[in-house]
Amino acid sequence: MQPLWDKIIKIVPLWIAPNVLTFSGFVMILVNYFLLSFYDWDYTASGSSPGLVPSWVWLFSAFTTFCAYALDSIDGKQARRTQSSSPLGELFDHGLDSWATSIFVLSFFSVFSRDNGRTGVSVYTMYLYLSIVLFNFLCSHWEKYNTGVLFLPWGYDLSQVVLIAAYLLTGAVGVEVWHKPVLFGYYITDVLVILLIGFSLFLSFPQTLYNIHRAHLKKTLKNGSLYEGLLPLVSPLLLFILLTVWVVLSPGNILARQPRLFLWMVGVAFSNVVTTKCNPHFSTCQHLELLMPLTTYLAAHPVLNSHRCSPLQGRPLRERARCTRREEAALALLALAATAAHLHYGVCVGRQLSEHFNIYIFSLKKRVQE
Repeated sequence: MQPLWDKIIKIVPLWIAPNVLTFSGFVMILVNYFLLSFYDWDYTASGSSPGLVPSWVWLFSAFTTFCAYALDSIDGKQARRTQSSSPLGELFDHGLDSWATSIFVLSFFSVFSRDNGRTGVSVYTMYLYLSIVLFNFLCSHWEKYNTGVLFLPWGYDLSQVVLIAAYLLTGAVGVEVWHKPVLFGYYITDVLVILLIGFSLFLSFPQTLYNIHRAHLKKTLKNGSLYEGLLPLVSPLLLFILLTVWVVLSPGNILARQPRLFLWMVGVAFSNVVTTKCNPHFSTCQHLELLMPLTTYLAAHPVLNSHRCSPLQGRPLRERARCTRREEAALALLALAATAAHLHYGVCVGRQLSEHFNIYIFSLKKRVQE
């Protein structure tokens, strides 16, 4: 895709700051996500009511996905053109990327809908799909943490092209195309999941290990010990273990009842953990912590709920409904708190780095030192 980006960057004015391009792309992703959420909150619109999401929404999704993809690909080029590269821009770019990765996936789930007994995929497949995508993102930045080089495999470009093509196909033909077998009785969604798992297990992750091993042989690793090298993986993996425990022990089957809210919380929590744990090279005085309040809460919540409310079978209907409402309220509060905390972290770090490097976040002008 580089020839296309090289042409697009030439029409971008030199007075536009790279972070403006980065943030604009992220805003377009958010707009598309909230638009799809309005029409399809519980991921059923494409299955039970195929015409509920207008065709123009799918075409708009293709447009915003391409724009976000393009802006994310040229912001680094713009930084080099304007000689404004900085740790602030790098953290801003990768921080928003870590959040956008989950939003891309959550938006795409609306295309084929959740399982309704005839079509769609289960919410547990959605959770697995999202986890694999986020794991791939983690591997790339864990590799950079150890080697100093961010290696993005061609699968990243392929995934963006597939998203855009899928939205265009859905807008032109309709969601019914996703509900028909295409190969040996398999649906397109089945093929995508199989390809995703295959690429992750046999291409992406092995490539990451190989690049780290090659850096070790060349003695160019950034960390001298195995402990330091593996430390950034602890919090993300712990987070996913605790989230999975919550899904399994949930007394009210929280993932099935509130899939969009739960998966949104997963994406926000992952972005916060990866940004704070896998980017210590931005500051030599930053220490990697193994735990955070979110993971502590997640560790306690399933246990408390399983003790209070499980098993629900055989209990009065009113009591079961009360337990379910309590769990949904806890999820809503947790999702709100995680989102607010992540936004607070981003704003604070951005302001601190802006003052430290004497630059503005969204402008190429220098700050006036007092």
